[in-house]
Amino acid sequence: MLAAFALALVPLAPQLPQEGMSVDDARTAMNKALDHLLASQNEDGSWGSGVMESLQEYGFSVESFYSWKVATSALTCLALIRAPETPERQAALEKGVMWLCTTRSPARGNDWDNDALWGVLYGLVFCTEAYGHKRLPDETRWFHGIEEAGKRFADLLAKNQSINGGWGYYDFPDATQRPKWDTSFCTALVLPAVRAGEMLDWVEDPGILRRGRNYVSRCALPNGAYAYDLRMIPRVGGESIDSVKGSLGRIQVCNWALASLGEKKITPERIREGLEAFFEYHRFLDAARMRPIPHEAYYANAGYFYLFGHYYAAEAIELLPEEEREAWHARLRPHVVRAQRQDGSAADFLTVSYDALACTAYVALALELGLPGRTD
Repeated sequence: MLAAFALALVPLAPQLPQEGMSVDDARTAMNKALDHLLASQNEDGSWGSGVMESLQEYGFSVESFYSWKVATSALTCLALIRAPETPERQAALEKGVMWLCTTRSPARGNDWDNDALWGVLYGLVFCTEAYGHKRLPDETRWFHGIEEAGKRFADLLAKNQSINGGWGYYDFPDATQRPKWDTSFCTALVLPAVRAGEMLDWVEDPGILRRGRNYVSRCALPNGAYAYDLRMIPRVGGESIDSVKGSLGRIQVCNWALASLGEKKITPERIREGLEAFFEYHRFLDAARMRPIPHEAYYANAGYFYLFGHYYAAEAIELLPEEEREAWHARLRPHVVRAQRQDGSAADFLTVSYDALACTAYVALALELGLPGRTD
């Protein structure tokens, strides 16, 4: 109720046609998202408040709010380092990197709530991409700080890898020091960064990547979906979260991760099939967006999978032959921008700062991937 009321106070962008969106319109929307991120940066260089902002968040560990702030800041820095450079974006990026390099590491808040993983996952994703990047060329100022932060994130990732080989953000009774629960999407999003960490000698145990990759592969179902979490008996009957319609926000990230690691089963045709399902059943993601209760929508879709899924759909598109990418991006863009407000911000679940800013970063990242002439 409170989230819906707060959302009503913010003017929404006009609804867009579904036939596609041009590169120029996508660039305009991306710039609006980036402008909002620049205007929302905290004085210390971070993004998000790191405290409970809504009663909907009641029950989570105090530490979790800090971890979500770390994850949001890492995602925003990722959007900035990939975006076309301007003096304002460069200044915000450097300030954000400085905060990420000097802030303390996220920690598990209590027995069941291990949302510290979100900060660890996206912290490692950003650090592996930022290390040695042309936008941060001063070795004395940047390389060592990013390296040390990346090693800390990699160490925490190793310590939190479950007995199944994946990563998750909760631990169900009875809680143990090494978590026992994991999800396909959390594991998938970090696998390319783990491989990059190996190449940088930040990840010492090669078994970490092998176990994580095997976990995601074992979550793959014959229907093209990926199980939410690994189970001896998948939940595939009826209106199941593990049906294709319930897996729309996971198929793209899992296909992208496994294909990026050279998994031969994830062929271009398999990626196309995942994307076609994404658009064919997109109405189930639409129905879930901004619902305040997780997994209450059809096929147990949750609002927070909306922009997450669209960003990784854009990543998956980039693995297809170059000549067909623009047509896919043109189909994707209107769905991304529908979640954007007139001030450039975006939301798909809560209206709290870390969620809205993370969503805005996802919008910028998804749109940027389809722009011609981009450089990484």
